[in-house]
Amino acid sequence: MMKQLWIDRRIQSLFPVALVSLLVVGTARLVLDNLKSNHSQAFQLYGRARAEKHRIPVVISPKDRIEEGCNVFEGEWVWDNESYPFYTEESCPYLVKQVTCRRNGRPDSFYKNWRWQPNGCDLPRFDALKLLQILRGKRLMFIGDSVQRAQFESMVCLVQSVIPEGKKSLRRVPPMKIFRVEEFDASIEYYWAPFIVESNSDHATNHTVLKRSVKLDSIAKHGKQWEGVDVLVFQSYVWWMYKPLINATFGSPNHVKEYNVTTAYRLALETWASWIDSTINPQTQTVFFMSLSPTHLWSWEWKPGSDGNCFNESYPIQGPYWGSGSSLQIMEIVHDTMQQLKRNVTLLNITQLSEFRKDAHTSIYGERKGKLLTKEQRSDPKHFADCIHWCLPGVPDTWNEILYAYLLKNHHNY
Repeated sequence: MMKQLWIDRRIQSLFPVALVSLLVVGTARLVLDNLKSNHSQAFQLYGRARAEKHRIPVVISPKDRIEEGCNVFEGEWVWDNESYPFYTEESCPYLVKQVTCRRNGRPDSFYKNWRWQPNGCDLPRFDALKLLQILRGKRLMFIGDSVQRAQFESMVCLVQSVIPEGKKSLRRVPPMKIFRVEEFDASIEYYWAPFIVESNSDHATNHTVLKRSVKLDSIAKHGKQWEGVDVLVFQSYVWWMYKPLINATFGSPNHVKEYNVTTAYRLALETWASWIDSTINPQTQTVFFMSLSPTHLWSWEWKPGSDGNCFNESYPIQGPYWGSGSSLQIMEIVHDTMQQLKRNVTLLNITQLSEFRKDAHTSIYGERKGKLLTKEQRSDPKHFADCIHWCLPGVPDTWNEILYAYLLKNHHNY
């Protein structure tokens, strides 16, 4: 108990410094290089079918589905430099500089070649064309902060190579990014909402970490943009964790007071749950919630006696591990909320598998305030390493493999 109290005090003293230095990131800048994509025969076939206004049935075979009883969230990372990564920084023109670690000077690329292997079963191999068939005529939207934006970019990179030039586009309509796939009349979208509920940080580029204020019972403004979206993927965690207390309103919009973060998070998720239950059409919409994305701010947690962070880490953590940057209280709140929902929401518990990946963060090879770190900043990783965001290709690709597996699982053959 005394050891836990000591850890809690240390976390409370270090978390604000780490988070404020890492979360204030500038506008994501897209690399607009025009790279040629694969004009696959299969894609041309599906494209012709749409032109003829016929929908080819999507048949998902048993081998494509998660085995009954398989827990894809328990397993281990195995080295696989033959089938991973699915794409490269050079092959995907839609990545922002914040996540292109190798291009930004990271000397190793081991983080790209680890495959998540569930215990006793397998994830279905990601098939971009099959996903696009499932998404034909639909919208897939990722909702959350910059960590969720990376999952959006990952998904775009996973599918874009099979789409011919001129048949795909990415446009920014703050607070959204929209990737259109013309031949399938489909879109993959991102919506900036770091707290899910409304806040003074909802502006896509001009948002604040230091003076956060959250409207715990207000979600209608965001919700208008989510109505009718076919697949919704929510995530919200790290923006809540700047300090143990957070300024917020509840009931009266003019009465701001300090709330304990866990209390505020629970109230916010209850507001979100009410919106889900009152708005989602279970016949036409599918909802997912991503569990928290872990941080690796203190190397003493996996390497006793050290005084660093995720910088210069090249291999996953082996064996059982749970970092104190991942709040068990937040996990419990998410679990409780899911249990109380009347509508079906699938919780994708990517926290434990991501906990092992201390090696996969952007570290000193990302951006701060819209600019790559200077030479002087890179020489001080203890203060400037970003151990919150993830390199791409990397861990968010695995999150999308799991999301893809559940989309296959939920798909009904007609």
